[in-house]
Amino acid sequence: RDARALAASLEDEGIRIVSGGTDSHLMLADVRPVGIDGKKAEAVLDEVQIAVNKNQIPFDPNPPSAPSGLRLGTPACSTLGMDEAEMREIGSIIGDVVRTPDDDGAKEKARGRVSDLMQRFPLYA
Repeated sequence: RDARALAASLEDEGIRIVSGGTDSHLMLADVRPVGIDGKKAEAVLDEVQIAVNKNQIPFDPNPPSAPSGLRLGTPACSTLGMDEAEMREIGSIIGDVVRTPDDDGAKEKARGRVSDLMQRFPLYA
């Protein structure tokens, strides 16, 4: 459920889920529709404390060093107790950041949103 909610949220943000959705805890997202490559998206999301991996997509026109996609998974979030609502929030944060990777204000707002989530769902009790 969490992964499906995240995938749907990313699609709402204009990010294409390569398989059209997910039946597991993982998904492969094509970020080209929002005007960024996977390498830049991975870097900007890292700046706001969201961990993803750049990844090639099937028939990727971009080189492996700057692939078109991101690989995302939900196990860490689910383990912390996050549910569909939080997955939609994370998808919204990702969308905001990857659409405006050079906007420091958007990144600062995203960091705050991530911090709020982590305060509600701490790594350690």
